[in-house]
Parts: sequence; C-alpha cells; structure tokens
Amino acid sequence: MTASLEQLRRCHFAVDLGAARTRVYVKGAGLVVDQPSTAAVNTRTGALIAVGEFAEKMTGRTPAYIRVVRPVTGGTVVDIEMAQRMLRQLLGDKLRRTLRRRPRLRAAACVPHDADPLARRAAIETLVGLGARRVELVDTLIAAAVGCGLPVERPEATMIMVCGAAATQVAVLSLGAIVTAERIPVGGEAVDHAIVQHLRHQHELMLPSQSVRPLQLALHGNGLTPQGPASTEIHGRDVATGLARSVHVDTAAVRRAIQTPLTAVLDGIGRVLRECPPDLVADLVDRGIMMVGGSALLPGLDQMLRQATGMPVHIAERPELCAVQGLGEMLEGKIAPMVLDPLRA
Repeated sequence: MTASLEQLRRCHFAVDLGAARTRVYVKGAGLVVDQPSTAAVNTRTGALIAVGEFAEKMTGRTPAYIRVVRPVTGGTVVDIEMAQRMLRQLLGDKLRRTLRRRPRLRAAACVPHDADPLARRAAIETLVGLGARRVELVDTLIAAAVGCGLPVERPEATMIMVCGAAATQVAVLSLGAIVTAERIPVGGEAVDHAIVQHLRHQHELMLPSQSVRPLQLALHGNGLTPQGPASTEIHGRDVATGLARSVHVDTAAVRRAIQTPLTAVLDGIGRVLRECPPDLVADLVDRGIMMVGGSALLPGLDQMLRQATGMPVHIAERPELCAVQGLGEMLEGKIAPMVLDPLRA
C-alpha cells in the first residue's frame, strides 16, 4: 500500500476510477456516485452533453457530431481533462461546494498494482483538478481485499482476484502486504469481444455493444457450465443484409469461444501460486480464492475456476463495490493497524 492508514484517515473522499464505472465515497456520507465512466461530447463546440448512465445509453446511437468517450482505460486515466469534467458533473455542484469548504481537502484513489509513475501521476492530477490539496494512492488489490472482509493483516495467506473490465489482477496477501501479484490484460471486455466475434463468424450476426451483457444474464446461474441451458435466443443485425434477425445460440459453443481469454487468467493464477512461498500456498488450499470486481459475476466463471484449480472459489457479496468500500473503511478508521508486541527479554 502506498499510503498509511493514518494518512488515509485524514482524507475526506475517495475515488475508484475504473474502466467500466466510477465510484466516489465521501467520508461521513458513504457511497455517493456509482456511474459508468462514460462522457458524451459535442465535437463542434467541445461542450459536455452527458455523463454516466445517460452517456452510456448513447453509445452507438449518436449523430456524427456527438462522440462518446471513456477517459479511463484499464484503471488508468488516459484523458485527465475529460476525467475531471466527468467527475465534476457526477459529483454535482452541491457536493463539490461541500467538499471545497474543507480547509485542506485530501483525497484517496485506487490504482492498479503495476501502475507506472505516469499512471499514478495521472490519477493524482485528476483529483488535484477537483480541488484536492493532497492525494493518497492505494493499491486496488489491498482496497478490494479490505472491502470484502479478508483478514489481510494476519500472518496467513489470502488470495484475491479482482476481475475488472479491462484487466484481471490476482494476488496473495499476508501481513497487510502483497506477497506476489500478477496483472493479466484480460477482463470482462475481452470476454464480451470473444462472444461478439463468435456470433459474427458462426452466425453472421452483429450484436449491439449493449446486448452482450443481457446475453450473459440470459445464461445466469449455471449458464456457462455444462449444467446450464442448451441454447438461448438473441437478436442482432445480419452481416450480409443489414436486417434484424434472431438466432438460437448454442451455449456450449459460447463456452468454447470464451475459453481463450479465460485460459490467460488461469495461467496468471498459476504463475502467482508458483512464485508464492509453500507455507502460504498450503493456507490457500482451505481458504481458496476470493473473486471481486464487476466481471466476477460472469455466469459460471467461479465454477470454471474451481474445476481448473481444484481450490475453493468464492464471490464477494457485492463484488463490484469491494474496492470503494475498502477505501471507505480506511477513511472512516474502521481498519485497525497491526501492532506487534515488543519482544520481552
């Protein structure tokens, strides 16, 4: 963790800038923003038209002079100015005025485990533009582990898997620190892309970008496992004619289509375990893997990991909120620092 617990307790608000969603936690008020990391811009005037849910609905449905942008990619801010404008609109005038009344406004932000200095600087500059005098950075893996209630401060192994939209992060934690970690550039978007490509090649059907998630929800429960439904009906546009068409998709073929991105995740888990000390690996046999992040809700993913690794796999209660909840608990002082008893002669 970059920041200490004492420094985090002095912060007034925390931001989790994800590739898919942006969440803001205000000390004393709780979670106040949970919106897609999306903005719609008028390219003629440069004016911001919409942010969040409304901008997300505009994706693929805009005229030529309106552009839908995502200022955050893979947990890293790629457009600082647009990220600041988006955050200002999401927070609203009333909340921003309340925060600015603080004499020395402090903020905290999540950053990916292997974020380079440029990515860390971009996160700091984004919040400084909102009026923060000081910004503390927290590793997403630590924040998510705290948010889902893992005993990260104990001298025992806990394994966490943060399933994001653009990347998946896997780590083994012990004594409040990361023992070994791996970031795999495969996330929910890669799974969505694999499904879209499968439908295009096998059924000559173009699926709208916002219809991939409903397809996954139609396969809820055991949808992506052999025990799930044999087929499901989806609607899209015919590649040749451009007309609307419905097809029945074999779920077994969908499972095979997403094997390639999921294999990369399994390889990353294997590398983390190989680099981990044997004593900690022995702890994980019983405790298993805790999955957090929005893509952890992909139907049947936990069962596929369980079969591939032979370890217990658990999904947090609200996996998409674990990182920002962990930041909030640190801000509120709910996490007690580990105190070592002095050695007695």
